[in-house]
Amino acid sequence: MTTPTTGSMAAGCAACPVHHVQNLLKLGVTMDNWNFVVGLAGNPNTGKSTVFNALTGLRQHTGNWPGKTVTRAEGGFEYHGHRYKLVDLPGTYSLLAASPDEEAARDFLLFGRPDVTLVVMDATRVERNLNLVLQVLEITDRVVVCLNLMDEARRHGLQVDDRTLARELGVPVVPASARYREGLDQVLQAVSEVATGQFICKPRRIQNEPPDLKRAVAELVCRIESVFPGLPNARWVALRLLDGDERIIQAIRKGELGELGSVSPSETATTEAVRLEGVR
Repeated sequence: MTTPTTGSMAAGCAACPVHHVQNLLKLGVTMDNWNFVVGLAGNPNTGKSTVFNALTGLRQHTGNWPGKTVTRAEGGFEYHGHRYKLVDLPGTYSLLAASPDEEAARDFLLFGRPDVTLVVMDATRVERNLNLVLQVLEITDRVVVCLNLMDEARRHGLQVDDRTLARELGVPVVPASARYREGLDQVLQAVSEVATGQFICKPRRIQNEPPDLKRAVAELVCRIESVFPGLPNARWVALRLLDGDERIIQAIRKGELGELGSVSPSETATTEAVRLEGVR
């Protein structure tokens, strides 16, 4: 399979990669000889590095994110005839870009558009970890959750209903104990199914905003989608604009968001995009 030069999924091609090659290059990630790119996200101390090492083995290297002192690790694996590049994102508790780590992780998910985001959760601290999972689901619906440290959960007498969690989140949830390599085959299968379009995620997104905020988001989403047709995460962009996120404002000004949609913004639309900057 050859990687397309754009990150947009071809019409009717559920198995095509969706990553954005040019933006990945800007982020220092090359896709030569790789079919799919997977972002590995998670809170600190969830065993994310153990998952990364177990999946990639010795096929990995480290570096920094462009313009940052934040370390990035990359590795790879093969599964069912496809080659996957795995990018280990900084461990974060949120994606609000309040730190260089959060900004690096957020920018990769938003602008790189990985084919799958594998979020590692600590099975002993599900409620705490769900905050990041829900934020990731606001940006992308191509998500697999690795419910790691199941051995610790069992040791503490905890039971986690992964099937109910998967149903509530709308994405695959795979129990695992990476240190013992338990569940990793199932993780690989879930990643493969999402990457190739065999499994279509239907993520659950929070819709209980106050009425005034809900109206503001709905109005702004309409304006954003008219400027950037096909943008896959207009609702999340609207929320970040209302919060005054400077990085998103810059992405609108520079037209970066337009590159993520299915149609490039026209000159008139670009003028309207500038007006969006003033929305708070």
